[in-house]
Amino acid sequence: MAPAPPLLVVISGPSGVGKDAAIAELKKLALPWHFAVTATTRPPRPGEQDGVDYRFLDADTFHKMRERDQFLECAEVYGRWYGVPRSQVREAFQAGKDVILKIDVQGAETVRQLAPEALFIFIVPASFAELAHRLGRRDTETPEEADMRLQVAREELSQVSRYDYRVVNREDCLQQAVEEIEAIIVAEKCRVVPRVVQLFY
Repeated sequence: MAPAPPLLVVISGPSGVGKDAAIAELKKLALPWHFAVTATTRPPRPGEQDGVDYRFLDADTFHKMRERDQFLECAEVYGRWYGVPRSQVREAFQAGKDVILKIDVQGAETVRQLAPEALFIFIVPASFAELAHRLGRRDTETPEEADMRLQVAREELSQVSRYDYRVVNREDCLQQAVEEIEAIIVAEKCRVVPRVVQLFY
């Protein structure tokens, strides 16, 4: 029997919900997945590595790529540009690997238009109060920026019904959330009628 075709997995969630932490744990599973590295014009945070966490680009380079239609999706978020290079998806698919995209709600909507057969997973906090606490503890934004992120987070959480699955990332329960994401992907690979993602590169 032929193997299931590669999946395009979109993981979204509000700022501070733990998307980066979940992705880091998923990478440790060493499964045949390609984690697309998003390009951004924002400066790196402490500990972030270029080409691993993000591709950190200057605005001129980013916009030249945008003009050449080299992004699967791109958007301006909190005054910075983010985009998933098409090459990240194309090369992984050609190698038969599932592709994991970590993108926001806006970007997910773009992907949904391009690839409706993609698998969409939304990470939510146990409560909005818990999310606010996490953002306050992160200490990487000014109070004004944190307030804006909370306002955007409330709007993003209202979009959960647009996704195929919801995973709750409770405080100190990251491993459970990671196991649920893995289980979702494994189950999707076992579908009798597989998802077939058609992308025009």
